[in-house]
Amino acid sequence: MGGVPKKRHTKGSRNQRRMHLFLKNPSFSQCAKCGKPVKSHHACPFCGHYRGKEAVDVFSRLDRKQRRDRESEIAAQGAAKETKTSETAG
Repeated sequence: MGGVPKKRHTKGSRNQRRMHLFLKNPSFSQCAKCGKPVKSHHACPFCGHYRGKEAVDVFSRLDRKQRRDRESEIAAQGAAKETKTSETAG
């Protein structure tokens, strides 16, 4: 006849058992090329780079207008990054 508890489990016991059953926030790092948040050990979905090399050709999947917008945005972020490094160095 198993399956019937002999004594009631307290809320504390129940909560201690469930202590590890929770969702963790995913950790993100910044892409070295475009600076967008990227999941660890994944290629950047925005620019397609992974560990300094192009892993996925993201631009081939875009139409002309989207490709132009994306390239200009990456260029603007690269220029902003270069001005930051020159200000801290000099």
